[in-house]
This record gives sequence, structure tokens and C-alpha cells, in this order.
Amino acid sequence: MESSDRVRAIMSALRAADSVSVAELALEHAVSEMTIRRDLDELAQQGVVRRVRGGAVSLLLRGEEPPFGVREREAVEAKRRIAAEVASLIADGEAVLLDSGTTALEVARAIRDRRLTVLPLSLQAAHELATAPRVRLVLPGGEVRPGELNFTGPLAESAIRSLRFDTAVIGCCGLSAGHGLTTHDLAEVAVKQAAIASARRVVAAADSGKFTRTAFGAVCPLDRLDLVVTDSAIPPSEHDALTAAGVAVRAV
Repeated sequence: MESSDRVRAIMSALRAADSVSVAELALEHAVSEMTIRRDLDELAQQGVVRRVRGGAVSLLLRGEEPPFGVREREAVEAKRRIAAEVASLIADGEAVLLDSGTTALEVARAIRDRRLTVLPLSLQAAHELATAPRVRLVLPGGEVRPGELNFTGPLAESAIRSLRFDTAVIGCCGLSAGHGLTTHDLAEVAVKQAAIASARRVVAAADSGKFTRTAFGAVCPLDRLDLVVTDSAIPPSEHDALTAAGVAVRAV
């Protein structure tokens, strides 16, 4: 198992329990205990765990969002396929609002050679597009959330509301028939709602793992979305719920 896959598996174990054991993880993944200790040290540097004798204890509240650097290594290939599909849906000349998050960052990479006006909601995506030769880059202002480096607050919300977009590409922490589109950080709720209200078309970009999760902050019900782009592992019941709500689904 590659290091990134193993770290993702450790994160999954931490979501199910509050602590993990070095010996048990080494046995499960058929690697040395030293390798597992390095993995846990990396997660400790990210602020995900606290190292204890023989293992580690989660520092995340149950259901809390892992740090950007950890999430960036999850479902990488699926996110790239999703980003390529989203890019194919956007026509040259469009005004695009690009949400924050790891999937949206892949979308920024996929559209950097296109002729577009883009308002990104994160510094990572802004940096990716800053040297794009044909992108007209517009920044919203507002507070920048540490770690995530996304724009939040009244200034960001006001800037978004004063503009109109052909397409808003929205990320999420959870997406389900029962709870709609959700996010962990409450400050993001108002920003995402402003983005949805200012766009002619709303595209949710989310890997299939998001369909098993519901986050704390409710953004919108399913019927506020026009299209969901995800990967082929989307649960069939969630696919059916989206189409029943009138939402088009593209699984790549």
C-alpha cells in the first residue's frame, strides 16, 4: 500500500474510533511499526492526532473536517477526473465562481488554460490561476481562514452578491438526500449560499465519499443544485435521490 493510501486508511480508522495503535496498524497494513510511527508523526504535524505511547489519539471532534493537507491526498485520481469533467462543462467566455476545497483546487488546475473570468474562494486556487494566460482573475476579499486559506465573512459575501456568474462550482463536506449539501465550517455556509444565489447554474463537485457524510452546517437542499459531478462509486440510492430531485448527475 502506498503511503498516501495508508494515511487515508488511518484517517478512516480515526473517524471510527478516537485512538489507534501502532502495533495494530502495522499488522493490518503489513508494514513495520516504524513506518506507522512516521505516518502518525505526519498526522501529528498536521494537527490531526496527538502522539501517545504505543499509538495516537485523534484531536478532531467527531465529524470534524481534517486539515487541507490531509484531504488533498484523499481520492486524488477521482478528484482529477471530476475536475476534468467540470472543466468540460464550462464554455470559454463564462464567468465562473470557484469554491474552496481540494476538489475545487483540481478544477482550477483543469481550467487554467481556458479563456474565463474566475472568482476563486481560496488562495490556493487564486495562486494556481494567477499566471494563467487567458484567465481574468477576480478576488472577493474578506477574511482568510487559517490552514484552509479560503475567503469568508461579510466582505466575501458582499462581493459575491454584487456579481453574477454563469456557473458556480461548489464543493462540500457532505451531500445526501436527507440533509442536502452541508459543510463543517459555519462561516462557509453564508459564502456558499451567496455563491448559489448569484449563479445561473450550480454545479456541485464532490467525490463519492461525501455521500456517506453529513456536516454541521446546512447549505441548501438538493433541488438548489443543477448538476452533481462525482465518481462512479456514488451510492445508487443517492444517485436516484438526486435525479428524483431534478438534479443531473455525471459519474466519472
